[in-house]
Amino acid sequence: MPPIDTHSRDGCLATNRRGMLRASGAGFGWLAAQALLAGESAAALPPADAPYRVPARAKRVIFMFMKGGPSQVDTFDYKPKLQADDGKELPFDKPRVQFAPTGNLLGSPWKFRQYGQSGIHVSELFPHVARHVDDICFLNSCHGTNSAHGGAVLKLHTGSDTFVRPGMGAWVNYGLGTDNDNLPGFLTICPTLAHGGLNNWNSAFLPAEYQGVPLGVASRPATEARVKYMGNPRWSTAVQRRQLDFLSSLDGAAGLPTDGQLDARLKSFELAFRMQAEMPGLQDLSQESPETLALYGIDEARTENFGRQCLMARRFVEAGVRFVQVTHSDGKVQWDQHGDLLAGHTEKAAEVDKPIAGLLLDLKRRGLLDDTLVVWGGEFGRTPVAQGKDGRDHNPDGYTMWMAGGGVKGGQRYGATDEYGYYAVENRMHIHDVHATMLWLLGIDHLKLTYRHAGRDFRLTDVAGHVHHGVMA
Repeated sequence: MPPIDTHSRDGCLATNRRGMLRASGAGFGWLAAQALLAGESAAALPPADAPYRVPARAKRVIFMFMKGGPSQVDTFDYKPKLQADDGKELPFDKPRVQFAPTGNLLGSPWKFRQYGQSGIHVSELFPHVARHVDDICFLNSCHGTNSAHGGAVLKLHTGSDTFVRPGMGAWVNYGLGTDNDNLPGFLTICPTLAHGGLNNWNSAFLPAEYQGVPLGVASRPATEARVKYMGNPRWSTAVQRRQLDFLSSLDGAAGLPTDGQLDARLKSFELAFRMQAEMPGLQDLSQESPETLALYGIDEARTENFGRQCLMARRFVEAGVRFVQVTHSDGKVQWDQHGDLLAGHTEKAAEVDKPIAGLLLDLKRRGLLDDTLVVWGGEFGRTPVAQGKDGRDHNPDGYTMWMAGGGVKGGQRYGATDEYGYYAVENRMHIHDVHATMLWLLGIDHLKLTYRHAGRDFRLTDVAGHVHHGVMA
């Protein structure tokens, strides 16, 4: 065989035709295998008869995380009795374990009014979201087990507040695969690095290809939320392709048993290579019309940051990303108003209200809301009793999350807290139940979606969780 010509005019590795065919024959085979596997994954992941499959209502998820714990009794859980008894002593026992000392009942400083055909009460903090109540199912009976931010955030994201476990986006990605082989199946936009940090979106013992890909961080503006090093100024696309083919051929030629970590690393290289073609365009919001930018509040300073996150989320799910998370957290106060509730919640709600409503309307206009599950919530709620003069303490015993689209029955309040909004008392939904219900809407039986690790079968809901079918249309 003639020698391979390794000279080129641009100084990059090159070859003549015959040498190229000989040197990269394995690479062509690899590309063909990749294409076949991609086609199989798109068509048959998961197979219709997979043991964990149930009829799906939704294909994808957008999770809007309100870090710090929004107050349920000041937003979406109207309590007339709390208003009437403002300043009085709570007539029943407070939780045995409290995060901090609290005083008497504190009525909401905001007015509530009814919206939509369903007549659901919503606080004046959310006038834009309120217009969409008929598409929303308010989960007024959520509860958890941890009153500290760190443990509660991990519990919400991974189902565990004490151990490193895969994030819920990783479980969804593992169970359903990707709809776009050029993009990650799980993206988290402007995630917080506090209270668990990357453990909230990691894949833990699941294969590394299912972990979340972060775009930016919460402490930096959303304009910087992009995948770094997307372009390679040194090597052309053709040269990068040949480098990956060479790595693959070395791995295959070694004749050694398959190494999971090495295989995952090669897959991450392949995905990064393919992302170069698609990701830059998806991150470019200048392609959107002025009307769409205004819909998300990107033309206003107060809503611009979270509006960008929400619009990127729509663009990503539209392109086939399975699970997208957006995080509202400025790295400072967030929703954690132990004092100065009036100023803090007013500011935080104003930053997200219009972008959230814009996302719901945009998804609906594009026909995406029917099979996109939108989930909103924080790691816990707030107490109906005062902390200090005008604050509320952490409350994991009863709080509100909500779901919209994706097979959810809108225009309803599901479950309830007591007359003051302290404890979940009706159709109680532990965070494991929220996860189980989310997975069911996606066509996954949470009891059967397991992964064998360290001698036992793990799942997102651990050894608990119940599907709440009353949430569904």
